Amino acid sequence: MDIAGLSTVMSMSNLQTDWGMKMLDKTMDTANVQGSQLAQMIASVPTAQMELSVNPYIGSQFDVRI
Repeated sequence: MDIAGLSTVMSMSNLQTDWGMKMLDKTMDTANVQGSQLAQMIASVPTAQMELSVNPYIGSQFDVRI
């Protein structure tokens, strides 16, 4: 068993794990910021305007019979 080779492999494995965790942390931070910005953007739109964007034809025409 080669101790130096094993040490190198373990060191590279730890480096890859640490790098992967840092990238995951950065990705999670970015997703958190984007999610909060999206929530603020949705909250800033008036409810009536949001309803019209989802159902544009509801309420635009109606029949009145007397």
